[in-house]
Amino acid sequence: MGKLTVSALRAVCVALLAGSVFVQTVMVALLADDMDDSVLADRRVPILVILVLGIVTVQVVLVCVWQLVTMVRRGTVFSPAAFRYVHLVIGAFVAAALLVFALGVVLAPGEAVAPGIVLLLGGVSLAVFGVALIVLVLRMLLAQAVARDVEAARMRAELEEVI
Repeated sequence: MGKLTVSALRAVCVALLAGSVFVQTVMVALLADDMDDSVLADRRVPILVILVLGIVTVQVVLVCVWQLVTMVRRGTVFSPAAFRYVHLVIGAFVAAALLVFALGVVLAPGEAVAPGIVLLLGGVSLAVFGVALIVLVLRMLLAQAVARDVEAARMRAELEEVI
């Protein structure tokens, strides 16, 4: 991966992380104030908790991507250490899918939110879970690459013994 690509990806991660911290601190507080007089005032706490936890899942993914890009830049991504970050990304996506589903459950009772919105949240939850499955498949590809890298190192060592 080239220096320009790494720099661009890191810039995007920094911008997204800064934006997520802003949303977590300022926008959630403003939303909490706006919900005082709304029809959803009785569900304010679970909605805000789900929103904050959802932002945390995004932040976890961004930090893990940063670490994986660092490993790619150093040439150490094909090592067992990379799996820790990939597992965190998978867990964050699964948690995000569950949080979106939980938001739909919280919003479903009553007439405050249209049934189509709740159904849409169910679809978004399924899509986020699908992303977790895609990352799981990519993890399996990483595992194969690590195994091949280990095998190549072993064969290289055997060849050096023969020579």
